[in-house]
Amino acid sequence: MSPEVPPALAAVLDGRTPAGVLPWPADRPIADALAAARDAGWTGAALDLAGVTDKADFLQRCAAALDFPAYFGHNWDALADCLTDLSWCPPARGRLLVITGWQGYAAAVPEDWGVVEGVLADAVGHWRDTDTGLVVIMAGGRGRQGA
Repeated sequence: MSPEVPPALAAVLDGRTPAGVLPWPADRPIADALAAARDAGWTGAALDLAGVTDKADFLQRCAAALDFPAYFGHNWDALADCLTDLSWCPPARGRLLVITGWQGYAAAVPEDWGVVEGVLADAVGHWRDTDTGLVVIMAGGRGRQGA
């Protein structure tokens, strides 16, 4: 594991601790998290929510960033279904979702953001005791995309 990987993420990727929702500092490139996941045999995706102010745009960004199947229904139940039934995506040791730019959406539509937090927590919990963990990183600030 690279020394740049924060201990909490390293412990999840190598199986010492269960997957969960983790913070990520604004001054750290999210590429570090995605590379660490890839090196550990996990798949990773970055979901940039900068500029998102409504549910429809949020769900569209999710569909694009996570490469959801064509049958994705663009509603909360469909989001939960796609995050808990991963038969539509290639197998992996685990999955990492890095979310950046989320603060604006959370402030613009706090009720919807509460639903998002619940869906993410439920999905993480669904995969926690399986061979395929799900980690969600909430990147601080807008998250740095590069090095």
